Amino acid sequence: MDDFAQSVKAQADIVKIVGDYVRLRKSGAQNYSGLCPFHKEKTGSFSVNAAHGYFYCFGCHEKGDVFTFVQKMENVGFPESIRIVAQKCGIALPQREFNSPEEAKQAGLRRQLLDIHEAATLYFEQQLKSPTAARAREYLTGRGVTPETVAKFRIGFAPDDFNALRDQLRGSFSEEAMRASGLFSSKEQSETGLPTGALYSRFRKRITFPIANEQGRIIAFTARALEEVDDNGRPVAKYLNSPETQLYTKGQVLFNLDKAKAGIRSNDFAVLVEGQMDCISAFMAGVTNVLATSGTAFTEAQVRLLSRFTKRVVVNFDPDTAGANAAEKSIALLTEEDFEIKVVTLEDGLDPDRYIREQGIDAYIAALRNARRHADYLIDRARILFPARTSEAKVKAANFLLPHIRRMPSAIQRSDFTDNAAQKLGIDSALMRQELKRAAAQRLDSVAATHAPAAGRNESYLLAALAQPQDNAARRQAVEVLSTRPELYSGLASAALMESLLHAPSGTSPIEAAPDDWSRHLLAKVLADPSDEKHLEQRVSASLEALEDAWISRRTKELKSMIAEALRRNDTAAVTALTEEKQKIDAQLHHRTHRSYNDAENDS
Repeated sequence: MDDFAQSVKAQADIVKIVGDYVRLRKSGAQNYSGLCPFHKEKTGSFSVNAAHGYFYCFGCHEKGDVFTFVQKMENVGFPESIRIVAQKCGIALPQREFNSPEEAKQAGLRRQLLDIHEAATLYFEQQLKSPTAARAREYLTGRGVTPETVAKFRIGFAPDDFNALRDQLRGSFSEEAMRASGLFSSKEQSETGLPTGALYSRFRKRITFPIANEQGRIIAFTARALEEVDDNGRPVAKYLNSPETQLYTKGQVLFNLDKAKAGIRSNDFAVLVEGQMDCISAFMAGVTNVLATSGTAFTEAQVRLLSRFTKRVVVNFDPDTAGANAAEKSIALLTEEDFEIKVVTLEDGLDPDRYIREQGIDAYIAALRNARRHADYLIDRARILFPARTSEAKVKAANFLLPHIRRMPSAIQRSDFTDNAAQKLGIDSALMRQELKRAAAQRLDSVAATHAPAAGRNESYLLAALAQPQDNAARRQAVEVLSTRPELYSGLASAALMESLLHAPSGTSPIEAAPDDWSRHLLAKVLADPSDEKHLEQRVSASLEALEDAWISRRTKELKSMIAEALRRNDTAAVTALTEEKQKIDAQLHHRTHRSYNDAENDS
């Protein structure tokens, strides 16, 4: 395996592999940078070196080669990461070896689960062509679904039969795989939710829509009922989804990502809709960057997944109450991750699927182009929810908007949102700002007693300097160094606060610039006990030197570890590059030590 791993690594383009997960931009002859996928950040500190095949994050200090990256992103072991990279590079795999029987068993089960979902998809596709699926075909035709669409999305039909799928698959797959697949139910279940009794088909008398992972492999299904009630007159759920399995976690999957990721990258924005049919109709009509949440609540994991491809989203959920609530929650999550968000509300209360069928794709694309800023959408939403012009309605409308305003990371955007909301709601803008600050202060006080933050001496001096006016000498000194050397402060607890203060627009209050409640409380403590301003510039200079010394020590240890890892893998190119960097740092340390000795001699 070691020889094969080295062969794969030599052929793998780490920039291309990492680029499947992270939006990279060129930042040097052989360097690329982007937002780190391993921690939250607003300024990219993640770096990939194409020549030497390694990545490093100056923020969270994650590092390694192409295999390490895939292991962390896919949550797999080293052998599995080799397989993934090899497949991405089109390299044939040798016979796999495992470290333990359990590892071999789990890998075998995962392969069976992928295969059983592929087999089930083929079965459902075949059943859609059968005489018993006439009602399903009639429904699809009525929804404007063409044979091309059926083939592209592998739409199928689960017949009204408890046993047919089980009997079809049983000869090809183990009992364990059948029970773990999510395709079957039983009257008895284990504590983990797996069926333990006699198996019968979970999906019956339903149109099936396969759900694929990012690589296009089928991992689950969602199925639409053809009847509103069953034979006994009981209501039937319109949609039934696969349960979570070893392959499928619903909050971590976006429907159609495998087909849409190229369109998202090329357009640099995604269209987010609720249902599969909305997504399918838009995609087949030419909107190649459309995704669906598949009827589930949008999650932080899905936001992080989407951020690998774009930071711009057009939200187009159904206009009913449930859709509006889902849109508001999605906007909140996207705002916290610093997405640029626009919202489409289609005429006559139509969903995307019906709108495209009735109005045409040109009208839908025009609606996407005319999408509103999410702030404007939320203000209009507040006016719809609380239409009266009474003071009580204005208070309710303001309280609806304040949490959304607070989430916005930019002080300028918060200010614009506040002024616009005040004008449209008929509220004095000064009062609106006062309410915003009061709400933030209440939130801050509620956590201050149990989460009182503290900063080290060097952090305190630098924060105090960064909170000074733009023309302050101590601030200029701190900005000059820290703005070009983010690695010096990236490991500090106050790193996000320093980042915000460094890039705050002129005239912005330091507290307003702070990114969160914890940071505001920390900065308030620093400013409540200010250093002697007469000596602040001198203290900033000493603090910057201390941070430099700490970074040199930290980086030296990291390089030693990375060199040892490169030696273990016999990666001579990486060893050479890392050793050269360590020699430069050693020379820098020697120079600093020598200078400090001379300064001490001169002082004596």
